[in-house]
Amino acid sequence: MESVPAAGVSRSMLGAIYHMSFLQAVVIGLLQGITELFPISSLGHTVLIPSWLGGSWATLVSQESSAESPYLAFVVGLHLATALVLLGFYIREWVRLVRGFFTSLVRRRAVSDSERLAWFIVIATVPVGALGLIFEHQFRVLFAKPLAASLFLMVNGLILMSGEWYRRRHASARSPVPTSMAAEDAGGPGPTRWRDQRIVPMDEAAEHELARVGLASSAVIGASQALALLAGISREGVAMVGGLFRGLDNENAMRFSFLLSTPVILAAGVLKVPDLLGSLGNGIRGQVIAGSVAAAASSLFAIVFLSRYFRTRTLIPFAIYSLAFGFVSAIRFGFF
Repeated sequence: MESVPAAGVSRSMLGAIYHMSFLQAVVIGLLQGITELFPISSLGHTVLIPSWLGGSWATLVSQESSAESPYLAFVVGLHLATALVLLGFYIREWVRLVRGFFTSLVRRRAVSDSERLAWFIVIATVPVGALGLIFEHQFRVLFAKPLAASLFLMVNGLILMSGEWYRRRHASARSPVPTSMAAEDAGGPGPTRWRDQRIVPMDEAAEHELARVGLASSAVIGASQALALLAGISREGVAMVGGLFRGLDNENAMRFSFLLSTPVILAAGVLKVPDLLGSLGNGIRGQVIAGSVAAAASSLFAIVFLSRYFRTRTLIPFAIYSLAFGFVSAIRFGFF
């Protein structure tokens, strides 16, 4: 029996998505896993890279800007793989946070760092979650287009630059940063051999620093993640810059952004599972599995890389990349 297309999905659109190859699924999965955690916008790159490649790749992007899009369901569904990798990497911290949250409910007050940080994450998740549920489709329809993604990617670069400008300006008033940080501000190698450093997802000192951010700041940083609904603006980048403005160093700002974004990324992926199990997933479920495996692998690489990178280095290279790639893409899709 022939399946009935979901509301808002034409038969021609479903026919096009049937032709998503496994190669395309794997490439998009790898792209999503890396760009979701690098502060350069996964949504922006899943719009721009296929548009640059053209042909059947560009057809996928034209589907993404539809309110009910198989490609959009596929891309957002990949978030589930990324979220699971994040949960696994920070599993000990999440166990402490969940335990601390319920302990604080029993006590009716948050005492320990874990208890306070758990509430910060809850407070930060509520506004971005609500805004995402209300405005996701509208923003995707309006802005998930190559030119818009190019312009917002340049805005993302400026946001990252502002965070680094603030960090440098107020460095003397904050906790000491690694001695190699000054040499790394331009993105170049410093005296620390960061590749040889052991990865520690979270220690007590880091948890204590994050627990000093505060409820109000957590709410503001959480709400600012809603900017990631605009293709080209990075959720991780916005959260990291928010952490820098609250006095965190780059490494702890990265940890804070990962903890804040995990519930949001997980919820986005889970909410798309019914679509992928329904008619929007017809013909692409195998590709979803392949893409998810690729996204999980690239997400793990991104976490390990960034955990080492931000010990001694800064957001500047990501800002320059966002500005440059956004500018070139704006010229390409704005005038040609």
